[in-house]
Amino acid sequence: MTARLLSGKPIAEEIKAEVAAEVAALRFRPGLAVVRVGEDPASAVYVGSKVKTTEELGMHSEHIHLPAETSGDEILAIVKELNSRDDIDGILVQLPLPGHVNEREILEAIDPVKDVDGFHPMNVGRLSQGQDALVPCTPAGVIEILKRSGIEIAGKNAVVLGRSNIVGKPMAMLLLHENATVTICHSRTRDLASVTTQADILVAAIGRAGFVRGEYIAEGATVIDVGINNVSDVSEATELFSEEDMPKRLAAIEKRGFTLVGDVNPREAMERAGAFTPVPGGVGLLTVAMLMQNTLKAAKLRRGIN
Repeated sequence: MTARLLSGKPIAEEIKAEVAAEVAALRFRPGLAVVRVGEDPASAVYVGSKVKTTEELGMHSEHIHLPAETSGDEILAIVKELNSRDDIDGILVQLPLPGHVNEREILEAIDPVKDVDGFHPMNVGRLSQGQDALVPCTPAGVIEILKRSGIEIAGKNAVVLGRSNIVGKPMAMLLLHENATVTICHSRTRDLASVTTQADILVAAIGRAGFVRGEYIAEGATVIDVGINNVSDVSEATELFSEEDMPKRLAAIEKRGFTLVGDVNPREAMERAGAFTPVPGGVGLLTVAMLMQNTLKAAKLRRGIN
């Protein structure tokens, strides 16, 4: 069996086109403010993509870049100002923040109606209650991939590997709301393979490169790989990628010093799964698209527009 590849690109483009069309029909421009603290290279890339996409879809974008030594109180003051501004509908504080800053305090200071990351306790609570809420972008993107790829969720056994507040827990809630039977696995789960091989839908979000091997995957299952990890060792890459894929991966290692891999061994997943999201090119592309959707949703909620 060779798995069907679930590319995130066409689905992300479809969602962005839907957002752009709806924005164009509005009598106002939704606004997104992104706060970045410090010089983390990955954060700079992510924020750049978010700012660019926001503007491409016809929305107002504001990027506030602060020095790494900025205090928590200073960041809180900026968040408070953004909360009060009518031209800003969504606020995103890019993580991670410098070690001296209390991330939880900053995230909880964001107005829940403007919390486009979906991390505020009020949005988390509303999600758990099955109420309308701003939902974390990556789990929301997974649901879109499944639905728009014609993969049935209702009545299926879904296993989520990972229990983080950002992906694992909200992912389980969203699958439950879609009427799947959901199991969450984590580092203390005993005999992990006996659980994961019962999954019709397996979502991996544990942050360990290539951890999910073939023996963890039921024949014909849908495997969603949320992880993104760097692999720089050629021998490790050989264990992860097919002969066909290796030249491209080796070129990446030679050029950048690493290649990207998710939490699933892609070579073995392609041999066992019925459908599989690649890394890169899968779930990651949906995260920004869903952020755009959340920004539009927040703008409409604030104005009482259905």
